[in-house]
Amino acid sequence: MANKNEMFTLVGVGSASSQEKIEKPALSFIQDAWRRLKKNRLGVISMWFLLFLIIFSLASTFFVPQNDANKFNTKEVTVYRNLPPKISDHLPFWNGTIRYAGNTEATDVYADQGVPADTKFILGTDNLGRSVAKRIIVGIRISLLIAIAATLIDLIIGVTYGLISGYIGGRVDTVMQRIIEIISSIPNLVIVTMLGLLLGSGVTSIIISIAIVGWTAMARQVRNLTLSYREREFVLAAQSLGESKPKISFKHILPNISGIIIVQIMMTVPSAIMYEAVLSAINLGVKPPTASLGSLITDAQENLQYYPYQVMLPALALVFISLAFILLGDGLRDAFDPKSGDR
Repeated sequence: MANKNEMFTLVGVGSASSQEKIEKPALSFIQDAWRRLKKNRLGVISMWFLLFLIIFSLASTFFVPQNDANKFNTKEVTVYRNLPPKISDHLPFWNGTIRYAGNTEATDVYADQGVPADTKFILGTDNLGRSVAKRIIVGIRISLLIAIAATLIDLIIGVTYGLISGYIGGRVDTVMQRIIEIISSIPNLVIVTMLGLLLGSGVTSIIISIAIVGWTAMARQVRNLTLSYREREFVLAAQSLGESKPKISFKHILPNISGIIIVQIMMTVPSAIMYEAVLSAINLGVKPPTASLGSLITDAQENLQYYPYQVMLPALALVFISLAFILLGDGLRDAFDPKSGDR
């Protein structure tokens, strides 16, 4: 018969401290979202690419001013116009040569036009001899400015309007939604044209047009989410404690829908950038000679057959920026979705 005083030993446990060890550390919502986002390689690459682009655009204002990208010497246009990209004589595409239609051999444009030997343009020049690289940098700055403006407008006007409409509800919600429908029914092109007549074509007109109609989609999204979340238990608990409606909306409901708002913004930004590019393409965007990605594509399309790089380079910049925002938005959507966590 076993001794009653015999001590039993737990099998598989080294010590008492190991029993109390928490295998998975407690993470906040943001930390957990960042952990999931890091698993999306395309999303992380897009995030760092956009961060680099924003820093580069801010720093470029000091060494690539807008006036420097716009100016040209009328006496030297024939020397510097339509030069192909050149870095070295031995690099394909960047060797300063073009093979024109009908020719069997490439032509050294730099030598034919008498360009000084120490002068090179990494992305070539346009039909007035201006550096395409400098003008693309200015165009990227304008596109990012439009993106930031669209983001702020969505956050300030769209989110606030949607929260108020969704939480108050009733007749107030009905009236506010009818206002959105009226604004949404006005074509953007009409608004931009009217603003162009009043203020002149430019970035200001584009930003104001976005401020007038661009926030409606965000307001509807936030309003629908607010209608759903205002019936949750934590909102009812806050109401029973006597908290005011604005405090419940911005302190309790807004943090819970912030992930969806961020994803919506990431999807809105590419639309705003393309909106500016299309307006610039139909001469309702920025004023010449200031360059935007849309105006660069429009100005160079007549030379597409002979100088395709003048269209391809700004078009690629526009595609990469828009694609980066879309991929980052897709990654954030999965990161902020708790259902996508580890099983």
